[in-house]
Amino acid sequence: MSILVFAVLNVLHMLLWAYTWVIIIAALLTWVRPDPSNPIVQIFYRLSYPLLAFVRRKLPFLVINGIDISPLVVVIVLQVFDQVIRFYIGV
Repeated sequence: MSILVFAVLNVLHMLLWAYTWVIIIAALLTWVRPDPSNPIVQIFYRLSYPLLAFVRRKLPFLVINGIDISPLVVVIVLQVFDQVIRFYIGV
């Protein structure tokens, strides 16, 4: 495997890992209701909202009795993609 392909897949693995944590932290922030004008909270919401909104729109049944499990589904899908990438990297 070319070193360039290896490097690109490795960077993609790191980005998926970081975005997974962004989704997890954003989901945890919804439990504590922090100040929405806080810049750090805004960053997490702005990074996670587009993907979560897409999943909520395409799969509306993920909201069960007011409990939204779309972050769980997004994290599982990101982990599947990450495992596929790690398989090709050989880690």
